[in-house]
Amino acid sequence: MAEIEIRLPKMGESVTEATITNWLKEVGDTVEMDEPLVEVATDKVDNELPSEAEGVLVKKLYDVNDVVQVGEVIAIISTDGEAPASTPDSGSEPVAQEVKEEAAVEEAVLEAVSAPVNGTASDLPKSGDSGRFYSPLVRSIAKTEGISFEQLESIKGSGENNRVTKKDILAFIENGGGQTSVAPVKEVATSAPAQKTATTSAPAKTTIHAPEVPVYPGDEIVEMDRMRKLISDHMVMSKHTSPHVTSYVEADVTNIVNWRNKIKNKFFEKEGEKMTFTPIFIEAITKAIKDFPGVNISVSGNNIIKRKHINIGMATALPSGNLIVPVIKDADQLNLIGLTKSVNDLADRARNNKLTSDDIQGGTYTVTNVGTFGNVMGTPIINQPQVAILAVGAIRKVPAVIETKDGDFIGIRHKMFLSHSYDHRVVDGALGGQFVRRVADYLEQFDPNREL
Repeated sequence: MAEIEIRLPKMGESVTEATITNWLKEVGDTVEMDEPLVEVATDKVDNELPSEAEGVLVKKLYDVNDVVQVGEVIAIISTDGEAPASTPDSGSEPVAQEVKEEAAVEEAVLEAVSAPVNGTASDLPKSGDSGRFYSPLVRSIAKTEGISFEQLESIKGSGENNRVTKKDILAFIENGGGQTSVAPVKEVATSAPAQKTATTSAPAKTTIHAPEVPVYPGDEIVEMDRMRKLISDHMVMSKHTSPHVTSYVEADVTNIVNWRNKIKNKFFEKEGEKMTFTPIFIEAITKAIKDFPGVNISVSGNNIIKRKHINIGMATALPSGNLIVPVIKDADQLNLIGLTKSVNDLADRARNNKLTSDDIQGGTYTVTNVGTFGNVMGTPIINQPQVAILAVGAIRKVPAVIETKDGDFIGIRHKMFLSHSYDHRVVDGALGGQFVRRVADYLEQFDPNREL
């Protein structure tokens, strides 16, 4: 029987793994070339993976919710057009299971499981008298939390073949299982009272526990969907990583509003595209970044990475209420028409779940339009690993002082607030404030007679 291995393909820059969310075919089903075979989710987007062969699906090597590394075999298709007569030898299950669990090691790194205090995961056996397999992730957590192998064996597993999952062992710890022992601090006195030496073990990990939340009669409990969980983790990580500072500027955008009202119908007839304010904002941001490239950077440890390209992410609300940030690559190289087409294309594909992994990667600076929801300003959270983000508020008609050569007058102007949040580790108040002021300057200097 000729068999073809179906591997998890590369799905974009920096994507190293994906989670199986749904098998679209079952063992024994006929599969056509390029027919959707499985749905997977990365930390960026969801994708349907088409089959690379035509035949019968004879084996699925991973289950729903399993994490798979790029390049790993996820399924086998027989090109002879028939499924195997007998089920696979059960003796191969532990091996396949171990492969899956080894792939989960990357998950342990991503989710910041601390290194063991008194050894490594290899100090604990991979399996016990019961024959149950323990993944490197589970053994690492057990070692970190001081859980003995006997305690590990006593945990009721919810995984396949009673396997202990990460969720099982964390629940065991939360319920009081395990002990983490830290060597006591020893102080050695010296003849000089002002001098003291100390030998300590590795510093104990500080754990922040969320408060207990009461549930009252009539309350409804709804589990976060996968994307909301990712957004939640990303936002908490960003606030933990970067000390946020926000500077505010009010900009007079009357010239932009009047110009757009004048050209929008003609532009739509000519280009088949709607002219929104977003590409105009992005154009001003790219100009300001060229003036102040210090906001177009990333931080890696003690190193600053100065980005060569100006790739602008635009936060986009999805019908589900979640948020995604597609990226306009080399935005400074596009004119206003090019920016408009890129903005409209990415926004449309975001709303219809048609974005690819590459569409949402490589951003160096982000803009979010809180004015869409009627908000006048906001304090946006930095989209890591970037160091700054700009929120644009609602455009409002307000009375304002108009300075002319004949004196000052009160008039009606269109104004908006710009809120610039930045990483105070590397962007000081002067740079952060000057940058957002420069964006406002470019918006206020917009030519009301501009030709497209």
